[in-house]
Amino acid sequence: MDYKRIAPADRKVAIVGTGSAGLGCADILVQKGYGVSVFESTTASGGLLVYEIQNFKHAKDIWLEKLEEFERAGVKFFSNTHVVKERTIDDLFAEGFDAVFIDIGSEIDAKMANIPGTDLSGVYEATDFLIRTNVDLNQLPEKMRAPLEIGSRVVVISGGDSASDCLRSTLSLGSEDVTCLYQWAENEMPAGEKIRKTLREEGVKYRFLTQPVKFIAGADGRLAAVECIEMKLGEPDANGHRKPVPVEGSNFSVAANTAILAIRYCADAIIGLGQTPLKEGATLRDGIFTGGDFSADLDPITTAIEGGRKAALAIDEYLRNKK
Repeated sequence: MDYKRIAPADRKVAIVGTGSAGLGCADILVQKGYGVSVFESTTASGGLLVYEIQNFKHAKDIWLEKLEEFERAGVKFFSNTHVVKERTIDDLFAEGFDAVFIDIGSEIDAKMANIPGTDLSGVYEATDFLIRTNVDLNQLPEKMRAPLEIGSRVVVISGGDSASDCLRSTLSLGSEDVTCLYQWAENEMPAGEKIRKTLREEGVKYRFLTQPVKFIAGADGRLAAVECIEMKLGEPDANGHRKPVPVEGSNFSVAANTAILAIRYCADAIIGLGQTPLKEGATLRDGIFTGGDFSADLDPITTAIEGGRKAALAIDEYLRNKK
């Protein structure tokens, strides 16, 4: 869509984060004539679409074209600006913004609590791994610019979409022995059967009902193996679900010089609003709306975009009724 003819607005909205929901929200707001400013904590706008989702799934050209359209329409982008750490929500209101939309991505990896060795060299969190294999290093903060050292034997832990992306990326980097370790049975794996079939054809191996319990260092101090324990399905609970439980004495080791932890992601709740969205993204605080990962469970990209658009309509209604 061409936004060039949209006139400047006397009402301004700040969008914190440029993920899928922020993109959807800006799309509607700029069409309605609002002045839109976007604050992004990283160097490049685009959130998950740019930093974590690999090119083989979503081409970045689509977002870059959209970004150019927004800029022609007068949308202002402020990169390397972390709201809260450098600018508070109150600061945004004091600067004249009439409403704020928050789209903070799910970039915090869940930790493997009480598992020794997660701090070893060669053990990576999925977010760090995917970003550093997907983005020009010059676009990243200096602390993330060191090249990844991916070995020939890789294990990826967990079985969701991010785990599948990690598996495929390690293959593209030349790893020869790539294994997915998953503590549940195969039919419980979030990544679909089609994805597993493709990855198996590309060389990925799967070990189900397998739970890592320790990351083991070699003589050089780097990761050399992952100690695991076999799991079995326990008795059904009240809902009929059978959770995996350890099989005592079944410990074994998997040789690996790289491990990627793709357990799950949590949204950054640093702003402190709590994940309690009301109707169409409104929050308990007047004038603040949320969407994407911050407001609810992790949504697919299209759902997040739609959520941002619905929130934009709620912002429009809020500002029209505001005296």
